Amino acid sequence: MFNPTPSSNKSLSIAVQAGGESRRMGQDKALMPFLGQPLIARVIERLRPIADEIIITSNRPHAYAFLDAPVFTDLIPGRGALGGLYTALSAASYPFVAVVACDMPFINPNLLSAQHHLLLETQADAVVPHLGEGSEPFHAIYRRQTCLPHIRVALEADRWRADAWFDQVNIYWLRQPEIIPYDPQLLSFRNVNTYQELQNAQEIAALLEAED
Repeated sequence: MFNPTPSSNKSLSIAVQAGGESRRMGQDKALMPFLGQPLIARVIERLRPIADEIIITSNRPHAYAFLDAPVFTDLIPGRGALGGLYTALSAASYPFVAVVACDMPFINPNLLSAQHHLLLETQADAVVPHLGEGSEPFHAIYRRQTCLPHIRVALEADRWRADAWFDQVNIYWLRQPEIIPYDPQLLSFRNVNTYQELQNAQEIAALLEAED
């Protein structure tokens, strides 16, 4: 089982993004059962040991009232993934914010904790994993004070991609060789968009848990 290191001081907020429309799943994927609990509950359970606070961003707050976490709706509605990121950083109480997707059943607390420490050590504005296919802005750590203004400018310019503002800040790109010690199979970034992907992920998770 994972053994995350708790943060050493009050500094890390974790925001779980649950704002997607789940078109391919046909229903809210955050609430789909995963090994006996809603998928978003699994994500939160895995991350709670390293968080000083956990918040959720969603425009359906009533759907997540059963969770022990406050839910925030978009401050600027209709701005997609970047609007959700802006809301997450705005609502967070602490100076460093991990933003993760709700549909990552293998979200890795050890990796996120390492990203947090890297942010502190390097003085970067964000630590974002980057694999061959591209960046992972929803398994990333952000410095709230410096990132928020640039996200706001991108939104005002109608640039809604989650990475639309990345060229304006100092990003530490976390490459595969640095990720492998924490996640040899790179499962952290695996998300579920279809029922079949959900089933496949459950089979992998069940095998991993049986080995522990």
